[in-house]
Amino acid sequence: MLLLAQFLNRAIMQGTPLLFGATGEIVTEKSGNLNLGIPGIMYMGAISGVIGAFFYENSPIFVPAVGVIVALISCLIGSLIASLIYCFLTITLRANQNVTGLALTTFGVGFGNFFGGSLIKITKSSVPYVALTDTGEAFAFHVRFEDLPFGNNSFAQHFKWIWELLFSYGFMVYLAIALAIVASFFLNRTRRGLHLRAIGENPATADAAGINVTRYKYLATCAGGMIAGLGGIFFIMDYMGGIWANDGFGDRGWLAIAIVIFAIWRPSLAIPASYLFGALYILYNWLNMPMQMIPIMKMLPFVVTILALIFTSVRKKRENQPPASLGLSYFREER
Repeated sequence: MLLLAQFLNRAIMQGTPLLFGATGEIVTEKSGNLNLGIPGIMYMGAISGVIGAFFYENSPIFVPAVGVIVALISCLIGSLIASLIYCFLTITLRANQNVTGLALTTFGVGFGNFFGGSLIKITKSSVPYVALTDTGEAFAFHVRFEDLPFGNNSFAQHFKWIWELLFSYGFMVYLAIALAIVASFFLNRTRRGLHLRAIGENPATADAAGINVTRYKYLATCAGGMIAGLGGIFFIMDYMGGIWANDGFGDRGWLAIAIVIFAIWRPSLAIPASYLFGALYILYNWLNMPMQMIPIMKMLPFVVTILALIFTSVRKKRENQPPASLGLSYFREER
C-alpha cells in the first residue's frame, strides 16, 4: 500500500500543474476564447515568479512566508501581462485566436529562457540552472508523518500510506483543487457564470440581452491565464524544489489544454483527469520495460485525449461539446 501511495503521490504532484492550466483554460474557453498560448503563459508566470523570488531571496532579510507571497504576486503579474497581450490582439484587434495563441506560446518560452539565462549569468553559476531552494522549501512545506506525536509508533506506521496520499503536499496542491471547485461553482451556480457561458455559446444574443461581451471576455481570459500561471510557479518551486532550468517545463502546457477536452470543459472533471494524466506521464518510471517502449508510454496521455475526443464526438451530446463560438472573434457590427 505504501508503494501504491507513493506512486499516486507522484501522480498528484505531476497532475497539479496540469490542473492549474486546465482550470484556467476552461474558464477562458467558456467565454469563447481558444487560448493556445497557455503553455507560454505558464512559462511566463513561472519565470516571473522566479525573478521575484530571486531578488527577494538575495535581499538582506529573507522570511520564507514573504518569499512565497513575493513569488506568487510576481507570477500573477507576469501571467496577467501575457493574458492582456492575448486579449488585446484577439478581442480588441480581433486577430485570429489560433495564430495569436501559438505566437504567445513561442514568445512566452523565449521570454522565460532569455530571463532564465540572464539569472544564471548573474549568479555566475557553473551549472545551467538557478537554485532558489529556500523559497522552494517554503512552497513545499508540509507536516511529515514522522513529526506527528504518534508518527514513530509501530502500529501507526501501518497507516502511513494514508498520510502520504492525502497530506504530504505543499499548499498549492490543495489550492489547485479549491480553484477548480470554485470555478465549477461559478460557471454552473452563479448569474455571472451563466452570462459567461452564454457569451461562449452565442455572443450576439448575450450582447442583445445587455451583457458586456468585451468585458466578460477580458476578465475570463485574464483570470484563466493567471490561474494557469500558478501551474508554472508550482512546478518550479514545489515540484522542482526551486530549481529553474531553461526548457525544463516540457510539454505540460499542451497536456493542460488536452485535459480540457478530456474533462469535457468541466472544471470538476479536470481534477481526476489531471491526476490520471499525471499518472500516465510517470507510469514508465514505475514499470520495468525496455528503453524502446518509453517513447510509446510517453504518448499515452495524448492517445487517451484522442480517444476521449472521438468518444464525445460520436455521442454528440450537447453538454459534452465545446462552446459554440469557441475560437471565433465577435464582431458586434454583424449582430
